[in-house]
Amino acid sequence: MGEMTLLLGQTLSVNGDPFAAGWEAVAQVESRGGVLIEDGLIRSVGPADELSAAHPEAELRDYGDGLILPGFIDAHAHFPQTAMIASWGKRLIDWLNTYTFPEEMRFADPAYAAEIAKRYFDLTAAHGTTTMVSFCTIHPASVEAFFAEAEARGQRVVAGKTCMDRNAPEGLRDTAQSAYDDSKALLETWHGRGRISYAITPRFSPTSTPEQLSAMGALWAEHPECLMQTHLSEQTDEIAWVKELFPTARDYLDTYEAHGLLGPGGLYGHAIHLEAREIDRLKEVDASLVHCPTSNTFIGSGLFDTMGLASWGLRVGLATDTGGGSSFSMLRTMAAAYEIAQLRGEALHPAHLIWLATGGSARALRMEDRIGRLMPGMEADLVVLDLASTPAIAQRAAEADDLWEALFPTIMMGDDRAVRAVWINGRAT
Repeated sequence: MGEMTLLLGQTLSVNGDPFAAGWEAVAQVESRGGVLIEDGLIRSVGPADELSAAHPEAELRDYGDGLILPGFIDAHAHFPQTAMIASWGKRLIDWLNTYTFPEEMRFADPAYAAEIAKRYFDLTAAHGTTTMVSFCTIHPASVEAFFAEAEARGQRVVAGKTCMDRNAPEGLRDTAQSAYDDSKALLETWHGRGRISYAITPRFSPTSTPEQLSAMGALWAEHPECLMQTHLSEQTDEIAWVKELFPTARDYLDTYEAHGLLGPGGLYGHAIHLEAREIDRLKEVDASLVHCPTSNTFIGSGLFDTMGLASWGLRVGLATDTGGGSSFSMLRTMAAAYEIAQLRGEALHPAHLIWLATGGSARALRMEDRIGRLMPGMEADLVVLDLASTPAIAQRAAEADDLWEALFPTIMMGDDRAVRAVWINGRAT
C-alpha cells in the first residue's frame, strides 16, 4: 500500500452514458466531496466528511469549492501541428498543402519532434487534458518523441505513425511496405508499455493507395488489440475526391472496409457527412466516431450530428483536432460542441458535454474501464476547475441555482485560467 492523498472539493462524475439513460440517472454530484487516490488509482469517492474520518492518515488537498472532475480526454489530435495552430483560411485540402505538410516535414529532425512533443504536453496539461490520441508524422522519430515524453510524465496516450504514400509532397511519403514495417516495429516496441497504446494510423484514403490501406488492414488483423485511427467524411469536396480516387467504392467508408480497416477499435474522426449505409455499418461493427467541433467550424466542414449518433448508441468521443482545431482547450471544445448542436436544433446539457470530454471519449477509445470516470479502480487522472476564474464567469456563476448552472459559464467561457489543478497517474502536475 502506498501513500494516500485525499482531494476535497465539489465532485462531479457522469458514470454512464447520458445519451442512453438520461443525464439525471448517471450524473453524481457532491457539493462537499472527496476523491481518495493511492498508487495512481482512485480508491474511493464520496462525501468529504466520511472519507476524512475513514482515512485520517491521508495527505489532504482541499480545493474548497473547486470542482473535481475526471481529466479531459482528447480523442483526436495532431501534435505535429502544434506550432501552426490557428493558421488563416483555406478548406481542408488546401489547408493541408499550405500549412500542415510543410510543418510536418520538419519532424524529420528528431530534436524538433522532441521539442514540439514537450511543448504539446505542457499546453495540454495546462488545459486539463490528461489523455490524448494523436496522429504523428510519417517519421518514426515523431512517434518515438511523443511516446518518450508521455512515458516521462506517466501519461496515458494513444498515437501512431501517420502513413501516406500518395497525394503528399516528396519527403512526406512512405510506401505500403515501409508503412507496414515501421508501424509494426513501433507497435512492438511501445504498445502496452506503461500507459502507452499504439494506433495504426493511415491518414485518410486520399493519401494512401489501396495497397497501403490493405497493408494497414493486414497489420490491424495481426494486432486487433490496437486501435486504428483515420479521418472520414470531413468535407464535401474531400468526399468527391474520394469518389474519384475509388470509383468502385460504395461510399467513403467502403474505402476502409474493403481493406480491413473497419471494425471495433476503429476511430473515425469527423464523420460529418455520413450516408445511411455508413451509419448502419459503423453501428453494426461497434466502431467509434470522434467529434471535432472547433476544427469543423474553423475550416468550414459542417455540423456533426452529436445527439442523433450518440442517442443511437454509437461510441462518440470529443476532440480538439489541433491544429485544424483552433484550441488546445477541451472546455472550448465542449462549448463548440454545444454551439454546433444548437445549429442542429438540439441543446446539449452540461452533463452531455462533460461526458463527451471524459467518459464518452474513454468509451470511444474502449478504455472506459480505466479512465474517464470518478469511480474506485479508475486511474487517477483528474482536473480541478475554478468555476469563477474570470470576472465575467464569476458574476454569472454567482447567480446559479445549482451546480449545472454554475458549471455552464465555465464550459462556454472558460480557458486554461479555469484549470486550478491537474493530476496525472495520481500525481499533481
